Amino acid sequence: MTGDEFAALLNEFTLSAESGDGARFAGHFTEDAVYYDYIYGAHQGRADIAHMMQDLFHRDAADYRWEMFDPVFDGEMGYAWSLSSFTSKIPQFAGKPVVIDGISRFIVRDGLIAEYRESVNGGVAMAQLGVEPDRMTKVFRRWTGWLKERPETLDYLARPKGSRPAAGLKASFGDKTKIASRGDRE
Repeated sequence: MTGDEFAALLNEFTLSAESGDGARFAGHFTEDAVYYDYIYGAHQGRADIAHMMQDLFHRDAADYRWEMFDPVFDGEMGYAWSLSSFTSKIPQFAGKPVVIDGISRFIVRDGLIAEYRESVNGGVAMAQLGVEPDRMTKVFRRWTGWLKERPETLDYLARPKGSRPAAGLKASFGDKTKIASRGDRE
């Protein structure tokens, strides 16, 4: 896959996310793919990824838009900066518009996404929704736990300053990655 083909994949990926069609969205992933969403947690396999997009995200959000910018791709791994926006459908926040930015990382295998991760400042979204400070604190603590329990974080914290993984910057953590669906929104 070339950089231009990766950019085209991202365009189709975001258009399918906007459509709310879970099967169309999941079609951009390998059968065993993992999608790590900052709100809904990890989802593994096309059926679970389709469920997350169609039955969770579009249940909670209307008028969804998502665009990727400045994609970079090395033939296996890619990154892009994004902007996304939606209008909340969650009853206590219904009608409130949100816009956020983020960075996405893609592992691509045979032209399909094998792993997706995102880094988003969810506090920006919560402030726009008017989430109560105590609830924000609870969510931030949960996100902190997710970060601290990741194999990559554990490895990073166990190494002394100045050291790097033996495999270099493209260290793979393979089977050590914990897969757990976190569809709740406490």
